[in-house]
Amino acid sequence: MAAPVLSAPHFQNEAAAFAYVEARLWPAGPVCHHCGERKRLGRLQGKTTRPGLYKCYACKKPFTVRMGTIFESSHLPLQLWLQIIHLMCASKKGISTNQIQRMLRCSMKTAWFLGHRIREAMNDKPGVFFSPIGGEGKTVEADETYIGPAAKNRAFEAPKPKQSVMSLVERGGAVRSFHVPNVTAQMLHPIIAKNAHRDSRFITDESNIYAGLGWNFTSHGTVNHSAKEYVRRERRMVDDETFIEEKVHTNTIEGYFSILKRGIYGVYQHVSEDHLHRYLNEFDFRYSYRIKTGFDDVKRADLVLDGFKGKRLTYETTRGGRPA
Repeated sequence: MAAPVLSAPHFQNEAAAFAYVEARLWPAGPVCHHCGERKRLGRLQGKTTRPGLYKCYACKKPFTVRMGTIFESSHLPLQLWLQIIHLMCASKKGISTNQIQRMLRCSMKTAWFLGHRIREAMNDKPGVFFSPIGGEGKTVEADETYIGPAAKNRAFEAPKPKQSVMSLVERGGAVRSFHVPNVTAQMLHPIIAKNAHRDSRFITDESNIYAGLGWNFTSHGTVNHSAKEYVRRERRMVDDETFIEEKVHTNTIEGYFSILKRGIYGVYQHVSEDHLHRYLNEFDFRYSYRIKTGFDDVKRADLVLDGFKGKRLTYETTRGGRPA
């Protein structure tokens, strides 16, 4: 029987945790956060020195691998950070703040902020968010959904308005989701043009929102859900002698919405409009880097760790400037 994943040294030992993070964020060796020096550096190893501390002999300042990353200004041990990163990446529908708090035995504030910083690192991953999804021979589906409580669940007051989410998903590939103020052609068309490759086959439902987009893509197929049509087979001519049969449906994106809603309603239970975009980062990331695309839990967590570099998220920024 193989050893449990969380028994690995970097999950249990602080020195091993720093070595693991340094290997990911400093692949060519340590770099001074203050002046960029790479050569005149030394690791401080005194009995009272905190783990991972270096000194730059060019600018005379100390630094660690935490600086200039999402880790900065966090007092939580690095090994606990790595544990929660792995659990968030391995849990298909997320892990709640209350559960993080119980596992780490920390304050609710620490657990809540920890989760949001990890979600921030899940955004802007190379190879997915820097270029349009889809491409030649690929199919991109588009649809919209609404996140929020149902009116029937409120006995004495009307629920807050649902939040609109539009997603693009490449069959067998990545997904991108956007929190939009309203679902209109004027709002969605620029998002689609920027994030879906023009050489793709584009599939939507019968909504008028997507009308007139066909000329942007190789083809534009639609399914009529109001007439209970969910899958249709079409033959498309590739050249003078070759035909291929293709399925017209939006089942792929509906499946993604199913995961998204089960996670939000079943695990998080409530997501405010201020933070919805970060939760979309989380669900998009796990879906885009799922097993089918060649990533297991360990590789997925390593990609999140790569995303920590060059980013900061303060507690005041996360709270949107609201008073305590």
